[in-house]
Amino acid sequence: MKEEKHSWDKVNQWAEELGLLRTIIQKTELVETTKWGGEIYTINHKNVLGIGGFKSYFGIWFMNGVFLKDEAKVLVNANEGVTRGLRQWRFQSAAEVNEKLLLQYIQEAIANEKAGLAIKPEKREVMHCSFLAQALKDDEQLRGALEQFTPYKQKEFWEYMATAKQEKTKITRLDKIKPMILSGKGLNDTYR
Repeated sequence: MKEEKHSWDKVNQWAEELGLLRTIIQKTELVETTKWGGEIYTINHKNVLGIGGFKSYFGIWFMNGVFLKDEAKVLVNANEGVTRGLRQWRFQSAAEVNEKLLLQYIQEAIANEKAGLAIKPEKREVMHCSFLAQALKDDEQLRGALEQFTPYKQKEFWEYMATAKQEKTKITRLDKIKPMILSGKGLNDTYR
């Protein structure tokens, strides 16, 4: 049985164009894999780029595109203010794809990955919630149970409580998470 090919072609109109990008990428040392439901290309198991099609364009995105020189000024930040490293090169037709230039960008992205250029994720401080802190102070069993979780899962509980603004929401949330904590179930375990 042949495995179904996954691609980010949300409107199923870019099959030929994505095939063209795929053919160009296959001329490099990148390895194709499927992640997040689409085609990602890696080197040494590190994500370098991906391809996909959307409503008004198809394109290639470079995971650490912020480090590319972009002398042709073709790259865009798809989500300004949110996306720090990723850059996209968008096309409206196959005729816009300049293979030689695209290969230069891909080779530069590969070289950057091999050189270890990457944006490190920012460490965020754990949100504090005085309501949860008081509940833990008052209930030694609850405090002990929360301490059994990994720091990551503890952080999820703290943030969940800290984002509640109204007193009644805090009470409702505490009532929800208390049995979860006591039974050793993480806040988002159901979704993992």
